[in-house]
Amino acid sequence: MLDPERQPRRFEVINGAGGRRQWSVDDKARIVAETLEPNAISSEVARRYGLRPQQVFAWRQEARKQAASVQQDSPAFVPAVVAALTTEPTGKPRTTMEAEGGPRRRRDRA
Repeated sequence: MLDPERQPRRFEVINGAGGRRQWSVDDKARIVAETLEPNAISSEVARRYGLRPQQVFAWRQEARKQAASVQQDSPAFVPAVVAALTTEPTGKPRTTMEAEGGPRRRRDRA
C-alpha cells in the first residue's frame, strides 16, 4: 500500500486528439513574418506559439526556397534590341542598344 504522504494529490486529464499539430499556410506565413520584424527574436516568437525554434527556422528556410523559385520563374534579364553597326560622320563605328521601354545606350568602338 502507498504511504499516505506519497499518494498523488493532483492529476491531469488531457482531452482531444494528441500528436502533431497542423499549421495552415497562413499561420506559418504570419509566424515567419513575425520573426522577420526588426529586433524580433525567433526563439521567443517560437515559444509564444508553443513551437521549437528549429521548426520556425525550417519554415523560414522553406519560405526562402519558395521565394527563390518564384524569382527563377520570372525573367532574369531584360530583352535588348541591338541596332546595326553605323558609322558616325567622325568615321568611328557606333553600336546602339535599346532595352524595351528603357533608355538607349550608345557605345563607340575603338
